[in-house]
Amino acid sequence: MAIDIGIGDKDRARIAESLSRMLADSYILYLKTHNFHWNVTGPMFNTLHIMFMQQYTELWNALDLIAERIRALGHPAPGSYKRYVELSSIKEEEGVPSAHDMIRQLVAGQEAVTRTARAAFKVADAADDQPTADLLTQRMEVHEKNAWMLRSLLEDGAAAAKPAKARRN
Repeated sequence: MAIDIGIGDKDRARIAESLSRMLADSYILYLKTHNFHWNVTGPMFNTLHIMFMQQYTELWNALDLIAERIRALGHPAPGSYKRYVELSSIKEEEGVPSAHDMIRQLVAGQEAVTRTARAAFKVADAADDQPTADLLTQRMEVHEKNAWMLRSLLEDGAAAAKPAKARRN
């Protein structure tokens, strides 16, 4: 049956493709975050273990929303590791980095998903697709906040305590 929701076939295909990249980035970040949750060690173990669990749980729930939006637009959602690796801008981690490197990688991953969502938003907005734009706006907010929270763990307490003017010099 033909889909008649006020968005043409070509626009729906473009939106679905951009959402597929979003789904792939989100899935790879989910896997990486869950891996780090299992394997983090060091003095910040408990803090990071809990934070990573909160973030991977939130990501897991978002995967369904993104995939279902692709389906609502009339396209199949990608669903294999091979396809996710092809579509994703995030690289998988094969080893077990230090806690500090885990945090750095997750900041980069959160920022990558934000950039992917922002690019997809432009496609959805140009096609007047408010439901997709709303989904992407919500995702950007989550990923920007997660990146900020992770990034704050990397700050040097002494440098962060100095006034902004003093840090610029």
